[in-house]
Amino acid sequence: MDTAATLSQLLGPLRRAVLRSARSAGNLPDLPDAQIELLRALAAHPGITPRAAATQLRMAPSTVSNLVKTMTASGLVERHPSPQDLRTVGLTATAAALDLLDRYDRTSTATLADAIAGLGAHDEEALSRALPVMERLLATLQETTDRTLDPQAVDLGSPRRRARRSPTGS
Repeated sequence: MDTAATLSQLLGPLRRAVLRSARSAGNLPDLPDAQIELLRALAAHPGITPRAAATQLRMAPSTVSNLVKTMTASGLVERHPSPQDLRTVGLTATAAALDLLDRYDRTSTATLADAIAGLGAHDEEALSRALPVMERLLATLQETTDRTLDPQAVDLGSPRRRARRSPTGS
């Protein structure tokens, strides 16, 4: 069994299944996953700038900008001019959005708890033991992505890196 291939094939469908089950069980609106992620960021960091949210979520700034436009029109996000720099805005989730996020979290947790309980004690224990590994895997993937996206974090001093970056190879 190829663990990486199997995990890669399971992650997307598992995430979508959890969202579908939560939406159905909680009679929740069909918010895209990216909107839910942005709401989580805004709940944790009220007043965050769009650029900082993009960095935190590892999304393109234009993606966050489009999400903010859509979510502002839907009454989920409010934009506030920064008191320090009027060219910058801070973002906050509305009370309705925070309530919706709480409902999503409670419903998805309950849905997962029911599904896990249905697997049996042995599988539940195996999942529990796997959670720290999943957290480390997430951190490793994020660190790798951050190094790839942040030119400051790349060691350009190595001859191999210079050869890849230089069109002449010197």
